Amino acid sequence: MARITIIETGLVPQKYRERHGSFPDMFARMIRAEDPTAAVDVISIPNGDALPDPRKVEAVLITGAAAGVYDELDWMAPLEDFVRAAYSNKTPMVGVCFGHQLIAQALGGTVRKSEKGWGIGRHVYQVLPENGVVDGEAVAIAASHQDQVIDPPDDALTILSSEFTPHAGLLYANGTTLTVQPHPEFDVEFAQVCCDLRDGKAPDEVVATARASLAEPMDNVKLGGAIARFLARR
Repeated sequence: MARITIIETGLVPQKYRERHGSFPDMFARMIRAEDPTAAVDVISIPNGDALPDPRKVEAVLITGAAAGVYDELDWMAPLEDFVRAAYSNKTPMVGVCFGHQLIAQALGGTVRKSEKGWGIGRHVYQVLPENGVVDGEAVAIAASHQDQVIDPPDDALTILSSEFTPHAGLLYANGTTLTVQPHPEFDVEFAQVCCDLRDGKAPDEVVATARASLAEPMDNVKLGGAIARFLARR
């Protein structure tokens, strides 16, 4: 049985939490769709929980957050230290959205707000052939971000890419670290919520196109399953 420690770095807005749950709730549903026996522990940074010893957790998943990795909040440096320790310990580790960006920054990459603006709605990413983690030629997944990994760390291989997000999925040379920019944990309804939250912040046509895109099929099960299997590796 896999035991996965989810590090919650951001909160679902209160008005949506009752219906959709927290980010860890969404990830737990995603993981258990692949492995119903998986055990999940939650460490919530917004609620003041202390980070665990990275050598004593079986696997770790770092969630999304509204924060940017360059915001220099007091919990970010300790989380980067945790990432580097987990990486050198070869603890299975996955980061999604903010988690993707923070792991990249902690391991030597460059992250910043993209001049391309908001990436929301359904995005299609090309899959690097024979990467050993994600199958197929492409995956369609909901995105919600402005920041991007601009320059990946030297030991990261880009396995998911699009014109909008060239480094949307990274597989690291230690063999136990995987990060993705889009959100396989978001169902279509919550992806619509993310579009609603951009009203007045992103250009109207970007929001309208994003909303319409969510009527097309998504590959959450494929990418979510790949992530759950990756975390269960020993």
